Amino acid sequence: MNFSSKLLEQAVEEFSKLPGVGKKTALRLVLHLLKQSDADVSKFTQSLDRLKSEIRYCRTCFNISDQEVCEICASLKRDHSLVCVVEDTRDVMAIENTNQYHGVYHVLGGLISPMEGVGPADLKIESLIERIRNSELKEVILALSATMEGDTTIFYLYRKLREFNIQISTIARGISFGGELEYVDEITLGRSIATRVPYERNVG
Repeated sequence: MNFSSKLLEQAVEEFSKLPGVGKKTALRLVLHLLKQSDADVSKFTQSLDRLKSEIRYCRTCFNISDQEVCEICASLKRDHSLVCVVEDTRDVMAIENTNQYHGVYHVLGGLISPMEGVGPADLKIESLIERIRNSELKEVILALSATMEGDTTIFYLYRKLREFNIQISTIARGISFGGELEYVDEITLGRSIATRVPYERNVG
């Protein structure tokens, strides 16, 4: 791709680093920004600066938050005896959109993946164990993607959590193997949460 400006080329290069954004899409986005007013572009860049400098992670569940404790963890309307363990914030948003879950969450920050050099110590697993140890949780739902990494992480968590006097369940397999949670339609995901099953049945 030939550029008439080095500044244009640099901007396209940065935009194309975003996931799912190729060079043509990046060029279209940059050209769109060039057509906007200075005030709109300034608002856009300021929002990115604030996002990076001011965003927090909830000290309880590690979901992205504006406060030290996120709105979900702080809510008295949620069932705090029920914790749904997910990979990242996108999964929290996906489950919240079903309007069928009223417990709280624990965001691991990834999945165990030896191929990518991600081990248990790289995830928020120890904080989950401490959370269970120091509270009156009744059930932990392991709502992880139906992938090899997801299943590996679920099995590891099950072996860590089975010593506690809590129910350990997984979402029902209405979700096909290899499917990412964030892309599952809301009805299927909601039913999978509602019809969750004890994990022991899957261990054999």
